Amino acid sequence: MSSFGAAANTNPNKSYEVNQPPGDSISSLCFSPKANFLIATSWDNQVRCWEIQKNGNVLNSTPKASISHDQPVLCSAWKDDGTTVFSGGCDKQVKMWPLTSGGQAMTVAMHDAPIKDLAWIPEMNLLATGSWDKTLKYWDTRQSNPVHTQQLPDRCYSISVKHPLMVVGTADRNLIVFNLQNPQAEYKRIVSPLKYQTRCVAAFPDQQGFLVGSIEGRVGVHHLDDAQQSKNFTFKCHRENNEIYSVNSLNFHPVHHTFATAGSDGAFNFWDKDSKQRLKAMQRCSQPIPCGTFNNDGSIYAYAVCYDWSKGAENHNPSTAKNYIYLHLPQESEVKGKPRAGATGRK
Repeated sequence: MSSFGAAANTNPNKSYEVNQPPGDSISSLCFSPKANFLIATSWDNQVRCWEIQKNGNVLNSTPKASISHDQPVLCSAWKDDGTTVFSGGCDKQVKMWPLTSGGQAMTVAMHDAPIKDLAWIPEMNLLATGSWDKTLKYWDTRQSNPVHTQQLPDRCYSISVKHPLMVVGTADRNLIVFNLQNPQAEYKRIVSPLKYQTRCVAAFPDQQGFLVGSIEGRVGVHHLDDAQQSKNFTFKCHRENNEIYSVNSLNFHPVHHTFATAGSDGAFNFWDKDSKQRLKAMQRCSQPIPCGTFNNDGSIYAYAVCYDWSKGAENHNPSTAKNYIYLHLPQESEVKGKPRAGATGRK
């Protein structure tokens, strides 16, 4: 595909470029809940941290620290106090990195297969880890054994928590919903409203439902309450003509509760599920966007631009491949919800 040519524009949205990006594709991004420290995990086995300085509309990035895993790292999360980072991946373990104190990273969780996603649950003081070994485990990081192991119907692909709601997306289009006030029982098991493989899930900020994104350029908006089922819908995105691209990332804005999608077409878009509108479509980058994240107040959206393996190994040349992390400053018009179209008397 010519649009993935090396000479094409990786930064058509004129975003700020993060200094010293990873040496291989970026698998996850997450901001500290307390400050503008950005974590990236990568297929080069590294977990890196940058400090992002924001002066008005000018951003600067300073590499601060990094740790290594033995194999590619797939996921990351911060502790709610902003002191500690968790990272997991193909070495089947989670490392806890006391970043702000400068301490050594230590292994706090283990699975029998790669760990695909994880979430820190401050209300329970536990770490949840989901693996391709078809289990979800809860960990008290002071103990070597999991507090609880939950069997999943298939390999874990994505986890999202807004306590007491936790949504786990697995292979075979399973979506398992947990009420964390009773975490040892499935609250609901739903077959994805999308026809193809789940890539990402995001729990609603009000805990009333979740978003699911799939490889077929589509997002499902699902409410948990049976009385709200009429509000469920799916919509197409990350498509161009007959080309259909994966939705790789779903992130709610922490203030306005609108959300961002990012996809293998190299675009990220902002949406309002309540008015069913796209608020802003950004220009397509020349490589896929595998992951994105908002900072704690929603004033920065970070996204990675790099190869995501969606077109197989034969389309990847490690010697020429470049990996970027960009920072976008969302305008209020891009992320603030709009009134429903129906409010003016027309649908």
